[in-house]
Amino acid sequence: MFDQLFPSRRTQDRHGAAPAADARESFLETCRQRGANRRSLTIKAQRLYRIAVALKDHPDLMHVTDEQVRAVLPPRYRRLTAEWIWFLKEGIGTKAMPFADELDDYCEWAHHERGFTVATVNQSRWHMTGFFFWYSDRGRPLGELHATDIDDYIGLCSGIGWGRRTMNSVAKILRMFFRFATDRGWTRQGLVGTIQAPRIYADELLPSGIGWNDVRRLFAALDPNDSTDVRDRAILLLMTIYGLRVSEVAAFSLDDIDWDRNLLLVSRRKRLDRQAYPLSSVVRDALTDYLTNRLRSRSEERRVFLTVVSPYRPMSTTALYDRVARRLTALGVRVAHRGPHCLRHACAARLVAEGLTLKEIGDHLGHRSTRSTRIYAKVDIAGLRQVAAFDLGEVA
Repeated sequence: MFDQLFPSRRTQDRHGAAPAADARESFLETCRQRGANRRSLTIKAQRLYRIAVALKDHPDLMHVTDEQVRAVLPPRYRRLTAEWIWFLKEGIGTKAMPFADELDDYCEWAHHERGFTVATVNQSRWHMTGFFFWYSDRGRPLGELHATDIDDYIGLCSGIGWGRRTMNSVAKILRMFFRFATDRGWTRQGLVGTIQAPRIYADELLPSGIGWNDVRRLFAALDPNDSTDVRDRAILLLMTIYGLRVSEVAAFSLDDIDWDRNLLLVSRRKRLDRQAYPLSSVVRDALTDYLTNRLRSRSEERRVFLTVVSPYRPMSTTALYDRVARRLTALGVRVAHRGPHCLRHACAARLVAEGLTLKEIGDHLGHRSTRSTRIYAKVDIAGLRQVAAFDLGEVA
């Protein structure tokens, strides 16, 4: 598994030589079978390496306590640690997949009949697989599943550190599957209505973006004479000016640039269409500089952004994420998530500050619905100050 995730032989050897290598590979392989993509697997592999090294003095991982985990690992690693230890305790890597035919039928229906994306179906497969492994230990068929079983499972999820939003998503997936299962006659009637989940309030969180001053610092730190920085400048401009998602930047092709009409054509993954933007002069210059430099690689690859050393390969979403995260970390930018999406949020916040409507911002970001855009109304500080300063006259 490590040789599939990391191109560097040194990195492969480092992961293979660390403690619990077989247990980590088994967990990653199960994650892959449950639909995890390469980026997710790479991140999990890197974090599992850190976890295994931190717990090297506890060879019996199945009996590591929460106190021991908290003593050696920061909070962001604890959920994955709990999931991995639960995986080892349950022996999932050595078990046959339970209820595999039922899950395959559901995923086939969800994709072809309901039109769910591959990513959504994979997420459902991931969570339902976890539930089925847990439920199979009870030795009962699906027809004998009770509401209390689902309550117990959601309680287990809470116990291993899942947040309210994750548990709410799991509950929705369980409802969808068991509604399908009830229609097929696999489970008893009325089960779906008993599935409870934490309540999530609309727009309860602010988007995690960086300020525009930090955006300026990000570009000021780039060296125009460095080939990597020339490439990264074009990448960062697409993320901050057009608000492109990391998957859209990774898929960005030479065919997406219309030099004659001065247009940028973006394939919007969620809207399943192609959106045209005016090609700004600063982005045009950045792309020209990068592509002129890229010609030296003599690569025939149509995707725009490649690695800067041979063998020249298209950059993955993981590589793009790492490039942005490393630059923001080097600048000491304080933000909840240092990935490319914080640049998309910065773009949206900038458009709000410029006075664009939520409909215009949503169109610019490629949102399918204004519901995805309305959260940015909460970052309109100037507008909120006007509301706060409103004179109620004698009523006050």
